[in-house]
Amino acid sequence: MKMTFFIMLARFVAAIGAINWGLVAFFQFDLVEKLSKLTDYSYVDKIAYAVIALAGFYTIMSLFQN
Repeated sequence: MKMTFFIMLARFVAAIGAINWGLVAFFQFDLVEKLSKLTDYSYVDKIAYAVIALAGFYTIMSLFQN
């Protein structure tokens, strides 16, 4: 099965998102929020969550392609 770069990237980002949600569930530690607080921009976490969501949608769509 040939995997394109975008599918591999989407799966990686979706996995990072899943790990982040696991950290939130088990340890009440939001890695994305902590990393966004290192910057002076308040919208970094929203962008990160949007990218993770798009990666998840893309990963799901790739499951149903021939």
